[in-house]
Amino acid sequence: MRLSLHEHPDGVETGVGNRVVYDIAADEAFFGAAAVKGPALRWELEAEAAGAPVSAALAAELAPLAGPLLLRCDRIDFPPGGIAYRHTHPGPGIRRLLFGAIRIATDGQISDYGPGGAWFESGPSPVHATASATDDSAFVRVLVLPAEWEGKRTISYVDPADAELPKLQRARVYFDRMVGND
Repeated sequence: MRLSLHEHPDGVETGVGNRVVYDIAADEAFFGAAAVKGPALRWELEAEAAGAPVSAALAAELAPLAGPLLLRCDRIDFPPGGIAYRHTHPGPGIRRLLFGAIRIATDGQISDYGPGGAWFESGPSPVHATASATDDSAFVRVLVLPAEWEGKRTISYVDPADAELPKLQRARVYFDRMVGND
């Protein structure tokens, strides 16, 4: 299984399937068939992708996931200095920074991203995120999750004490959609 992110600066039109389209200007997300006339992002979840070529901004082969799955599209907004303390998620996903800056620390690596930067998170590997100290920052992401996470928050803090700290970031879920066989 592979999850990929594609950039469409001049718009995109898609058919039905396991894909998410995000209209950057309108701040709207769609599952499956969609038409966006301006800059857009498209995530594709492909069941049989091993070895197939892909032209994407970012693509990741996913470890096998058991049971029914869903795709979640959401957006995380940070004020200046926002922090997401060391945490995990129950499934993998690709994020794309819309504006601002963010530093991601995971698996012993530290990476800095600016607008348009994209990164993959495996889900079980702990991540620490630090947003720009001076500017608002936001990313949009698509997660591949076990179906039982429909409608539930997915963040789990590594240190239980971090769950009690103030959180400045805001999450907005656009949708959870069950993955189909089309």
